[in-house]
Amino acid sequence: MGRDTAGQNDRPRLGRRSFLKTASVSTAGGVATVAGCLSRGRKPGTVVMTAASDVAGIMHSEGDQPSIQKALWDAGLDEDIRVEIQTVVSDSASRMQTAQSALEAGRAPPDIHMMDSGWTVPFILRNQTINLSEEFPDDVLQYVNDNYLEAILETARDPQTGDLHALPLFPDLGFTLYRQDLIEDAGYDTSGWGTNPPPWEEFASAVRDARDQAGLNYGLTTQAAAYEGLSCCTFNEVMTTWGGAYYGGVDNLFTAGERPITVDGERVIDAIRMMRSFIEGEERNTLDGYPQICPAAIVQWTEQQSLAPFADGQAISNRNWSYAIASTGVEDVFGEDLGVMTRPFAVSRQEAQYEDVGGTAAALGGWNLAVSPFSERQEEALQVLEAFANEDVMLTVFELGGFLPPNLELVAEASPDDVGPVARYADVVQSASENAIPRPATDLWPEQSALIYQAVNGAYRGVQSPEEAMNELAQELEQSESEVQTNGN
Repeated sequence: MGRDTAGQNDRPRLGRRSFLKTASVSTAGGVATVAGCLSRGRKPGTVVMTAASDVAGIMHSEGDQPSIQKALWDAGLDEDIRVEIQTVVSDSASRMQTAQSALEAGRAPPDIHMMDSGWTVPFILRNQTINLSEEFPDDVLQYVNDNYLEAILETARDPQTGDLHALPLFPDLGFTLYRQDLIEDAGYDTSGWGTNPPPWEEFASAVRDARDQAGLNYGLTTQAAAYEGLSCCTFNEVMTTWGGAYYGGVDNLFTAGERPITVDGERVIDAIRMMRSFIEGEERNTLDGYPQICPAAIVQWTEQQSLAPFADGQAISNRNWSYAIASTGVEDVFGEDLGVMTRPFAVSRQEAQYEDVGGTAAALGGWNLAVSPFSERQEEALQVLEAFANEDVMLTVFELGGFLPPNLELVAEASPDDVGPVARYADVVQSASENAIPRPATDLWPEQSALIYQAVNGAYRGVQSPEEAMNELAQELEQSESEVQTNGN
């Protein structure tokens, strides 16, 4: 595919394992299915992996079209091993429940679980994943540890031992997309925004003026529904850019039980007030100087719902993930009129009370691959994961799905002709990785996440004042943390 693979061929090919020969399993319409694969008659060599339709749709292809499966074989995966997808819903919480049900029951297949970076650690701590540090060849393990984005690796390691228990399939980072052409037409200079975003006040004024001048329906669209994406990502970003934190800074993100609860701090409350201003304008519990630029409907919107108005040309800006760059940066949508940056900020890092917060921020998302300890195809599944650690495979996933490679250096090396418009913003991707803010991916996070997104969503909607909502949330989080200390976990 015309990619620069310098250095890739220096890595040993796969092949430390051998397997029985078997006929490949067919797929319908180029989309992988598992019809018949989950029965006892499953053919040798078939490895079942969970994934949503976005990954399922690019796993296989017909004819000579590229696919993940073909890339895995080209990377050295035994050609008698075929990955079939057990399609699951895209909702992260539902996918966690599906994985939990299978693993608690000791049920396999699936042989490989695709796990959200926000809830991989709980499965590791429950001994429901295979230790890759013990199973991967030394060269593969070294390549992963040396080249993968450290922030996503942290979500795939045992926090007690540091051993790798899952392989990041792709990280994701939060980006602010904007109509560079329309904001420039409104009299604003965006030339430095990509890696040096403006303060929130300047950004909000620019979005308002561009919206009004262009006669569009919306200014900024984002995700603010009561779901995981609010607590892990969009509010996490906004709070961080105000110098606020859930637990007193990034040093306390991965160890629950004895950490400060700081969601009731003034910076966090101001972040909510700003969002209230964006939604409601001149209403109660807002901040002066921040105009109304968000539709009230964002309190019900997730990613796709917030992207649609922007992609349709009815919004000036949208907060989303890398796939949104891939879909709106093409020439038949916005092309080079698409601007991309990380989040604007209200408080610099020097002014922030806690370490590594303040300034611009990009939420860390992404998905990991974990091998089930109950799989009867562990050897085959491990070889599949080894093949995913190949750079050409990462670039294929990037090209076909718009998902960032876990080795982010590949973004700068790639050509937009090969992998699409995200490569055009390689400097912004690098900036986002340097300013990535993870969610607190402890074994308590699934429970605490629900508490957070319900409280923040309620405050956004005006059900409670920001102060009341955060004070109650602080008490709930303190109770959750105290239970860990009481149980000695």
